[in-house]
Amino acid sequence: MPPVRVTSTEFQREVGRYADMALSHPVTVTRNGRDRTVMISAEEYQRLKRRDREVLGLEDFTQADLDAVARMEPPVEASAYDHELKSRG
Repeated sequence: MPPVRVTSTEFQREVGRYADMALSHPVTVTRNGRDRTVMISAEEYQRLKRRDREVLGLEDFTQADLDAVARMEPPVEASAYDHELKSRG
């Protein structure tokens, strides 16, 4: 199902309908053409809160995950912060 985006005016008119939709997938409420808020189910909110506090150790990653991290290169834009590394030396 495609993402649901609704204007704040439409959301106010049919809040119950969109609250029901949010039980199965996020509903984005826009204002002046910009995404303003997202309504999700309480269950999904709790799942995200639990995950937010999840701490992983190296043992939680596959070797493929660790190899992918080792191959990563910083984006060019990151060079703007090189001076911070040099000043710690």
